[in-house]
Amino acid sequence: MAELEAEATCLRSYESLFLPGLFQVEGYTRAIFEASDAVSTHEEIEASVRFRSRRQRVLTDDRPPQVHAVIHEAALHMRFGGTDIMRQQLLRLVELAELPHVTIQIMPFTAVAVSALTTPFCHLASHNGALETVLMEHPARSAFLHSDDDMAKYRRQFARLSDAALPAIDATIIPVKHASQDSLGLVQHILYTLQGAST
Repeated sequence: MAELEAEATCLRSYESLFLPGLFQVEGYTRAIFEASDAVSTHEEIEASVRFRSRRQRVLTDDRPPQVHAVIHEAALHMRFGGTDIMRQQLLRLVELAELPHVTIQIMPFTAVAVSALTTPFCHLASHNGALETVLMEHPARSAFLHSDDDMAKYRRQFARLSDAALPAIDATIIPVKHASQDSLGLVQHILYTLQGAST
């Protein structure tokens, strides 16, 4: 995955229960690995956290990929690492959305059901779109898809997911001019809920 991300010129991902690895703060990543069977010792967990943190450098490289993520609201409520870590994580989402090459949309619980809603995937394109791969990660084994038919299918699925999701996080819009419900508004609402839970 890291090699694909490093070569990608465009990256589109849909996540239903976790935030994309490229967006995760260390505490969130650590909590995921601590709850996973993939690694067991403290040393393995810390090595995995460091590796994921290094992967995130692709977002700040001189020529970063265009990144577009659709994240289900459920992932924002999963408290990996506890309330304080989740507050850091949601603030990190807003911070990353300020980058000109990063687009983050939230799929609310109220969205009309669309195809592939429960199947997370990452669609990566490199060499200006000439090479494409879809990655579907599973606990036992990840699947890599490369056929033209699969690429067309997942491009359509991502377009439907994006259309069904809330407008992208845009921290440059002043609060009173936000739509009645957009991705930033939903993130801020959950942050407010977390603030209440920590007091």
